[in-house]
Amino acid sequence: MSQACYAGPFAGLPPQTDLSTDTAVFTEAYAVIPASTMRDIVTSFLPGWTGMRMWVIARPLSGFAETFSQYVVELQPGGGSRTPETEPGVQAAIFVTDGGLRLTIAGETHDLTPGGFAYIPADTEWSVENGADTSRFHWWRKRWQPAPGVDKPEVLIANERDITPTPMPDTGGSWATTRFVDPADLRHDMHITIVTLTPGGSIPFAETHVMEHGLFVIEGKAVYRLNRDWVEVGPGDFMWLRAFCPQCCYAGGPGNFRYLLYKDVNRHATLWR
Repeated sequence: MSQACYAGPFAGLPPQTDLSTDTAVFTEAYAVIPASTMRDIVTSFLPGWTGMRMWVIARPLSGFAETFSQYVVELQPGGGSRTPETEPGVQAAIFVTDGGLRLTIAGETHDLTPGGFAYIPADTEWSVENGADTSRFHWWRKRWQPAPGVDKPEVLIANERDITPTPMPDTGGSWATTRFVDPADLRHDMHITIVTLTPGGSIPFAETHVMEHGLFVIEGKAVYRLNRDWVEVGPGDFMWLRAFCPQCCYAGGPGNFRYLLYKDVNRHATLWR
C-alpha cells in the first residue's frame, strides 16, 4: 500500500480577516464539525496526562448519539498517561494518524505508527507513551455491553497498511471498507473501519439504520447527504449522525475519499436504563 495521509485538526487560530461562515451545523439528526472549527480555543485536557490536549468531537447526548465518545488527541514528545481510562466497563479503540505511540496493554508493549490501530477490551489496564515527535490519534470510548454466550473481545493490534480493503458488492471496487474486526465476531459491539470511495464512487442509496455514526474525513472530498441536506466535506471534517439519519454520498476526486467510521452493532436495543 502506498503511503497514506491522515488529515487532522488545523489548530492555531484563524486571522481576524477571516469570515465566520463555514459548514458547521448542529441539527436534530446530525452535526457537521468542520476542520476549520477545530482550533486551539476548543481543546481540552484530562487529569493524569502529561503533554496532552484533545478535541472532543463526540460525546453521549440524550436524544442524539448516545453510545460513544470520540477524541482527537495530540501528544507532545514524551507525553502520555499511565491511567488513561478511569471509568469501569469502558472499551477503547485507538487509531494513530501522526508520530508514534507506545501502548502497554495488560503488560504487553505495542508500538503504533500512522495507520496503526488498537482495540482495548473493557476493564483492561493500559497506558500510552509518546516518542520524540508530536503524535496524534483518535480515541473512541464505548461501554461494552455483555451478552449471553459471548466473552469480552481480546486485545487487537493492526495497521491498515496490512489489511486489504473489502470491496462492497456490485461496486467494481469503487466503494470498499478496511475492517479491523471480523464482522461475524459477535463479541464486538462496536466497529471502527476505514471507508474508501474512488473518484466518482458513491453510496448510491440513503442508508437509514439504527447504528449511530461518527465519520472523520482523513483524505479527499465528497458531497454527503445528511438527513434532508447535501453538505460538501473534506479533510479533517467530522460528521456525527444519530440513529436513523438518512445518509449517502458522492466522492468528488481527484483522489480517493476516505473516512474513519464508528458504528454500534450486534446488541439488543436497550429498553431500560
